[in-house]
Amino acid sequence: MIPAAVRESLERAFGDRVAFDVSLARHTSLLVGGPADAIATPADRAELSALLRLCREHHLPHQLLGSGFNTLVRDGGIDGVLVRLAKLRRLEERPGARLRAEAGVSHSQITRFCSGRGLSGFEFGAGVPGTVGGWLAMNAGVPQQAIGSRVEELEVMSPSGRCIRHLPRSGLRFVYRALRGLAPGSVLLSALLSVTLSTPSAVREEVDRQLSRRAGTQPLDIPTCGSVFKNPPGDHAGRLIEAAGLKGHRIGGAEFSPMHANFIANTGGASASDVLALIEHAQKTVLIQSGILLAPEVRVIGRPI
Repeated sequence: MIPAAVRESLERAFGDRVAFDVSLARHTSLLVGGPADAIATPADRAELSALLRLCREHHLPHQLLGSGFNTLVRDGGIDGVLVRLAKLRRLEERPGARLRAEAGVSHSQITRFCSGRGLSGFEFGAGVPGTVGGWLAMNAGVPQQAIGSRVEELEVMSPSGRCIRHLPRSGLRFVYRALRGLAPGSVLLSALLSVTLSTPSAVREEVDRQLSRRAGTQPLDIPTCGSVFKNPPGDHAGRLIEAAGLKGHRIGGAEFSPMHANFIANTGGASASDVLALIEHAQKTVLIQSGILLAPEVRVIGRPI
């Protein structure tokens, strides 16, 4: 709960770019989750800096939310301020076969941009939702490639909002589905990304191939959060879940997709508690049957009921 005086400060500073007691089921791809005390969408970097300074001044916790994919918000909701960078959407080509992409740029925006200019390197993510900020934070990708392999530099705002640093690749540590080493509360503003010169037709052909493959293997027409578990070394989480007899298994409105066992779908009326119960059930069952403890890939945030 945000004190009335602090709410007034946020409203004076950000106007209609801040909202209170907002259901996060409207802001996550699984369509579940409790309310956020506040959601703020800064208009630009100056407002973002002011927001972070205000949070520090009033001892308000803050965390980032991209487009709400790969995120599960508990039914109790979020304490403090949830920050969205949806207005930081600048994407431009830079000399030397590089792109500068701000955190709010969607991956579909990158795909269209590169297809039109014949720039190769990001076809692997065609059809995968999310924003650059979220992709960087989790080093998103496919088994053969992740975005971290294309990063040359990150632009990061300090948790206090008072400092912006440009971090070269040599100072970054991308690991499987994570970026390590940034101070808690840091905000990823943009990335300098390498591309390979190609032709528009070649890039579009590979994008179409990736889109077709995903349409045939993943449930794209129902609410999901993407892959639920990380693949353990030498194996696939979906195979282990299916081998445990859980493909199509349901708890409440949450179901392991009959199309791909590493996707949990909201079949209607699911709660975050249903999803969490299904995740825990799969972990226990797979551990008993295979001796492997599946690690969640989905980011779970928020407070219990």
